[in-house]
Amino acid sequence: MLKDKTKLVVWPVYLDATKSRGEGRILSLKDSVKSPVLKEIEKAASELSLAPVVEADKSYPKAWWSTGGRVLVDKKGPKSVIVKQIAQKINKTRGQK
Repeated sequence: MLKDKTKLVVWPVYLDATKSRGEGRILSLKDSVKSPVLKEIEKAASELSLAPVVEADKSYPKAWWSTGGRVLVDKKGPKSVIVKQIAQKINKTRGQK
């Protein structure tokens, strides 16, 4: 459990277009990103000046057997809005390649 109320947890599954809502995705399919990685989430959060902190050894509770990691970001609004902004940054970055 996260004790710091000024931070939000962003699990990669929140943004993942390959996962269902039941598996933990919180964005719509059109807003989500296909298989995001921690580095992409960290970079997007940095660009949004959310002071990201990567915790690579953490496991998403619904998939406790796989260690995918998580990113802690500053709470500057509702989680759904912040996660959507991060996904948009990742999509923009991927589009430039």
